[in-house]
Amino acid sequence: MIFKRVGDSRPYPDHGMNSREWAQVAPRQVRLDELITTKDTLHLSALLDEDGTFYGDLFAHVVYWRQELYLEDGLHRALRAALQQRNVLHARVHILEG
Repeated sequence: MIFKRVGDSRPYPDHGMNSREWAQVAPRQVRLDELITTKDTLHLSALLDEDGTFYGDLFAHVVYWRQELYLEDGLHRALRAALQQRNVLHARVHILEG
C-alpha cells in the first residue's frame, strides 16, 4: 500500500494558508505510508508533466491535524516518488491545531 488511506475530501477546518505562507514552511521528509490523501483521483497529465512545478511549489503540501498527515497538494509528486521506489516525499507540513 502506498498511502495510509485514500480520502476524497479535507476533513480538517480551513487553514487559510496562501502560497506565500506555505513557502515559509520548511520542507521535511514524510513517509508515504503515513499520508492520507484528500483527493481520490489524479489527472495522468499531472503525473507525466515534467514542468508540473514550473509555476507551483516544488514541495507537496501536507496538513497535520488530529495526529494524522493529510496530503493536501502534491498527489502527483507522491505517486511519482512511489513509482521511483522511494518511500518518502519532501513536503511542507503545516501543523493545524485541533
